[in-house]
Amino acid sequence: MVTCISRSPEETLALGEAWGRAAEPGWIIGLTGELGSGKTQLIKGLARGLGITVPVLSPTFVLVHEYLGGRLPLFHLDLYRLETLEQIVAGLVSPGDLGADRRRRAGGIPGAVGGRSGHRMGRALDRP
Repeated sequence: MVTCISRSPEETLALGEAWGRAAEPGWIIGLTGELGSGKTQLIKGLARGLGITVPVLSPTFVLVHEYLGGRLPLFHLDLYRLETLEQIVAGLVSPGDLGADRRRRAGGIPGAVGGRSGHRMGRALDRP
């Protein structure tokens, strides 16, 4: 696990942009933190580094925002309200979610946000 300390929104944006330029297909980036701690700011930088030009919004009231048009797709997930690994799996890879399989095959960059559940995202996405 990597820990980065940013002292301003600009530093957070720059860090995300650097990660976006270095990103490879299939990377999973899990972010945890309180509301307002800069998770979406980092995702905005990540999108910029990937060459995504549409505005990046916080997925506070939806599970996934998908950003296409860059050199890799970016899937911005909000796991904040999900408490258990089972809820994450159901939300991301349930049989009724036709987009989940497409997201897994796309080889994009899932950037996760979630104060309580972000650390469990990697295990959820590894499930068949």
